[in-house]
This record gives sequence, C-alpha cells and structure tokens, in this order.
Amino acid sequence: MAVRDIEPVELDLDRLEQLASSGYYNPYTYFDWPETIEPDKPWMSESLTTLAGTEMWDELTREQQVALTRYETINFFSLNIHGIRELMSEVVMRIHERTYAGVSEFMHHFIGEENEHMWFFAQFCLRYGGKLYPAQPNLQADSVEHLSPLARELIVFARVLIFEEIVDYYNAHMATDESLPFIAREINRVHHQDESRHVAFGRMIFVNLLEQVRKRDPEEVPVIAEYLESYLQYSIATLYNPAAYRDAGIPDALKLRRRALEHPARKEAHEQILKRTRRFLVKAGAIVGEPAES
Repeated sequence: MAVRDIEPVELDLDRLEQLASSGYYNPYTYFDWPETIEPDKPWMSESLTTLAGTEMWDELTREQQVALTRYETINFFSLNIHGIRELMSEVVMRIHERTYAGVSEFMHHFIGEENEHMWFFAQFCLRYGGKLYPAQPNLQADSVEHLSPLARELIVFARVLIFEEIVDYYNAHMATDESLPFIAREINRVHHQDESRHVAFGRMIFVNLLEQVRKRDPEEVPVIAEYLESYLQYSIATLYNPAAYRDAGIPDALKLRRRALEHPARKEAHEQILKRTRRFLVKAGAIVGEPAES
C-alpha cells in the first residue's frame, strides 16, 4: 500500500490557517541581532541544562557553567535545524499526495514557517557560536521496517510530533526567562508561538493515522508503541552532546554524558520534559500507561 492508498486525512484546520495568516511576521527583518551577547549571561535556562540538579553541575566553576549554557544552546538550536530539515523533507514529499489534499494548504504554511525557523536558529548559532553541531545518528528503524506502509506513515508523523513537543517544552520555558539575553528569549518566544500551531496540527494527523492503523492492522499498534518509547528516549539523549561538554572546558566528556543520563535527578527531569507528550500518546492509545496528571 503506497501513501496514495491511505485514506484521505480530513481535518478542520480553518482556525490554524487563520492564525498562521494573521500571525505572520518577516523573520529576516523582525529580529534585532546584537553584535555580541553579554558575556556573563547564560544562553539557556540553567534549570534546563543536562547537568542541572546534579552534583556534576555544582562541581563546575561559574565560568564552566555559563559556557555550558552557551554550548548546549548551540546544540539545542542545531538539533532544531537538523530536525526541521528532516520534517520539511517529509512534508514536501507528501504535500500534493491525494491522502493530504485536504490539509495541503496548511502544509504550505508549515513549510514556510519551518524554513524561517531553520534560518533564525542558524543565524544565532553562526553569529554567536561560530558553528553548528553536526547531525547525530538517527534511531535505527529496523524494528518497524516490516510494518505496513500505513503504520510507517504514522511513525513518520509521530517522530515529527515528538521532536516538536520536546522543543516546545524548552522554548516555552526560555521565552520568559529574564536571566537570558533578549535575543535568546525572543527566538524561543517566536518559535513557541509558531510551534503551538504545528503541535496541534501534528497531533491531529497522528490521531487520524492511528485510527486508520487500528481499523486495518490493530496488531501493529504494540510494535508502534515500542518504537515510540525508544524514540522518546533517543530524543532526550540527543540533548546530551559530549562535544558541548568539551567545548565548555569540561573533561571526560563521554564519561560525564553516561553519568548524567543515568542520574536520578536527570531521569526525573526527563519525565517532566516528556510528561505532556506521554499524556497525549496514552490518551490517544498509542502507548500503554497511566495518563500523567496535569
């Protein structure tokens, strides 16, 4: 079964399309890029760094702590750039397929906005960090290659949704963090504003395709659930980049990454980051679990 054989995705996107049109801004003229950023200010909320809440953070000098916020911002924005490039390519390939004819108008808004996001994330990284971090290896999809094209289609949109929800968690927090430079807050604020529409769109497509899988091949749902759980953990792990530790002047970067990922405080933080996404996936019936409290 090819993509064109999947039932048409019919969604009511009038409100999202109106918001996309009424909320349009020109990113190429919107941002006021300072020549430099205050040297003593963190670029990322300290509570969102990958060492937050651990003795490993407390052991760093203040200079290393601030440096880590800078390089983890470059890593976070680099992840956004690579993730946007992947999701844009997936959407572009589908935008005029019969299955997505009913949502192609919003897909055009989506592609345009994501291209602009990629631009301003790259501007920040190159202006103030002098580089992007390379894309990290993708999670292998060997376990789902045998699934139907419909199930694999669902997984494509699930990956996009999970990526966007995790990013939005960070954006929403940093958009209002007065300890950050204004340009860092603005980028997070603007991206959060746009991503709220993209997340809503992604959730609707996900639910539609999941219902189609349930009707046609319900035995595939547990396999999808297992893959999604792996993808949640993979996505969190990409935030822990040993290159960022090294650039911040922290020794034994690989060992530090392993320690941090296994630390109880970090595992608790991961659950907070993923709580909203897990709640949605459980409610949709995509994974097994108890819906988290609001």
